[in-house]
Amino acid sequence: MDKDTILIFGASDHCRYAIDIIEKQGVFKIIGILDDNLECGADYGGYKILGKVFDLPDIVTTHSVNRGIIAIGDNFTRFKISEKIKRLVEKFVFISAIHPSVIIGKNSKIGEGSLLMAGVIVNNDTVIGQHCFLATKSSIDHDCSMAEYSSLSPGVTTGGNVRIGLCTAIGLGANILHGKSIGQHSVVGAGSLIVKNIGDNFVSYGVPAKEIRNRNQGDKYL
Repeated sequence: MDKDTILIFGASDHCRYAIDIIEKQGVFKIIGILDDNLECGADYGGYKILGKVFDLPDIVTTHSVNRGIIAIGDNFTRFKISEKIKRLVEKFVFISAIHPSVIIGKNSKIGEGSLLMAGVIVNNDTVIGQHCFLATKSSIDHDCSMAEYSSLSPGVTTGGNVRIGLCTAIGLGANILHGKSIGQHSVVGAGSLIVKNIGDNFVSYGVPAKEIRNRNQGDKYL
C-alpha cells in the first residue's frame, strides 16, 4: 500500500527528530521540507528544501500533498507557523509523529500535529493537545492535560491530574506534583520541583520552584 505523502515545516534539530520518528513509524513518506531560511533545493537530513512556508499553496498543488507536521521546538513559533499554514491552505491536515517505543494508556488522546519522542509515557485518560512536543523519556501521568503548543523536555515527570497551559514549556528533568496546574505561556526551569500552582506568563524554577519573574508571550526560552 502506498504511504501518504507529507511535508515537514522547519529545518532544525527538531526536524531531524521528526524525520527519525516518521521513518521509524513507516506510515508516511516525506517528500520535502519547507523552511524560511534555507535555499530551495538544499539538502537537509536527506530531504530537499522545497521552498518557504509562503510557497505552501503552490507546493500542495505541484506535489499533490496536503499533510504535514511542524518540526519547530519553540512553542510560540510553532503556534505562529500553524496559524500561517491555516491561512494559506485552509484544509491542510497535520499528522502526529509518535516514536514506536511510546507507551499510551487507555482512553488517552494525542492531538494532531504533536511529536512524541523515544521512551515517552502518556498514562491513562490523559489529553495531549494539538502541536505538543514530548521529548525523550518524559512521562505524564493519569488524567492530565497539556494544552495546545505546550512541551515537556527530556526526563520531565508529572503526577496525575496535572494541567499544563497553552504554549507552556517544562524544562529538562523537572517534576510536577500530583494535581498541580501551570498556566499559559509560562516556562519551568530545568530540574525544578513544582509543589504549588504556577500562573500565566511566569518563569519559575528551583526546588521547590518559585515564580521568579514575568515573561511576555513569544519570549525566547530555548
